[in-house]
Amino acid sequence: MAMDIIQHPSPNFGPRRDGLRPELIVLHYTAMDTAQAALARLSDPQHEVSAHYLIGRCGQIWQLVDDEMRAWHAGAGAWGGQGDVNSRSIGIELSNSGAEPFSELLMSSLEALLTDLMARWNVPPEGVIGHSDMAPLRKRDPGPRFDWERLALQDLSIWPNPKLKGIHDDPNFWTVDRIVEFGELLRQIGYDIPTGEMPGAVYLAKFSERFVKGRKQEPGYTFAAAADLARRYPAQSSRS
Repeated sequence: MAMDIIQHPSPNFGPRRDGLRPELIVLHYTAMDTAQAALARLSDPQHEVSAHYLIGRCGQIWQLVDDEMRAWHAGAGAWGGQGDVNSRSIGIELSNSGAEPFSELLMSSLEALLTDLMARWNVPPEGVIGHSDMAPLRKRDPGPRFDWERLALQDLSIWPNPKLKGIHDDPNFWTVDRIVEFGELLRQIGYDIPTGEMPGAVYLAKFSERFVKGRKQEPGYTFAAAADLARRYPAQSSRS
């Protein structure tokens, strides 16, 4: 798919710090009614927020910040044991309220843009994350309506393929020890959970929102999904 990218420079950016280069791509939703409203906000120096790209519901792509520069899209948070996600990522805003399906035109443009960016910056599928992944205690985007599985089928993201056993069907599956172990699995995937700490319910909710999508599953399905992803896609800081 040929991309028609409109340049719409934003003043809200700076140099990437400490010589860092993009190794992540962070997806957001705008939570605004129109792409034009998002463009105005992302270009307003008073708001001090931006992204590298914005994709409209019509599929139009705008570039606001050069890939080489540090856009201000991620805010506080971490992934793979490392902070300053802005210096390590490219941010893509998707025109969506958060309560509506993502349009086919938008998704097609996103797929084309991801294919290009991942090739140019050598970003692996596990490096494409949501804002809610790196900041689960304060962010929800791109939200429950976003189709992560669709991206994974094209190697543009990841999706679990857990090996379920009889134990995962146990209605009493979630013991205290398993909750602690679940937190360790999430940490291995990249979530910012201190080693040995029990994850709060919000982490289970955010992981399930992305990788379970409200489907009726065995009680231990979410745990098995996390174990599968931790084994196949450990975050960079967790790799030996």
